[in-house]
Amino acid sequence: MIGLDPGAANTGFGVVRTSGSRMVALDGGVIETQPDEASEDRLAQIYTSLCELLDWHEPKAMALEDLFFGRNVSSAVSVGQARGVALLAASRRGIPCFDYTPQAVKMGVCGSGAAGKDQVQRMVASLLGLPEPPTPDHTADAFAVAICHAAGEGTRQATAQLGRPRVGTSPVAAGARQRLAG
Repeated sequence: MIGLDPGAANTGFGVVRTSGSRMVALDGGVIETQPDEASEDRLAQIYTSLCELLDWHEPKAMALEDLFFGRNVSSAVSVGQARGVALLAASRRGIPCFDYTPQAVKMGVCGSGAAGKDQVQRMVASLLGLPEPPTPDHTADAFAVAICHAAGEGTRQATAQLGRPRVGTSPVAAGARQRLAG
C-alpha cells in the first residue's frame, strides 16, 4: 500500500506493508521539484518518480489525500495537477486508488479530525513502530494516509462481500437462476 500527500513542490509518499492488524513502514520520503521549473516539467518529474516507486514496490493500492480547497486557489490547482499525474501513474499499472479527506486521515490516525501536524507525526511513528516521527511533515502525512486506508481495509472487504450474491448456495438463488433460464 502506498499513501500520497500530493503537491507540485513536495509530494510525500509512504509505503506500508500490512499483516493482519500489524503495519510496517517500508519506504517514505518526498519527491521535491524546483519552483523555478516549468509546471509541466515539475509534473513530469513527479510522474517519473512515482512510476519508479510503483514499479519498485508494486503496491496493491494507492491512497491519496483528497484535494482541500482553502483560500489559495492556485495552490489547489497545482495539488490537483499532482494528484492527476499520481492517478495516471497508478491507472497505467492497474493499481486502485482511494481518496481520504485530511479530516478523515487525522480521525483515522489520531482519533480527532482536528489533530495537529505534530500529533499526526507522533501517532504515525507509534503505529508503524518507528523510533522517531517521520519528517518532513509531507512524509508523515503520506504515511498517515496509508495507515488510514490500511486500517479500514478489513471493513471494506467485509462490506464488499455483503453486496455479492453467493450464487448456488441457497435455494432462493437456485430458483432465481431457473426462472432466469426459463
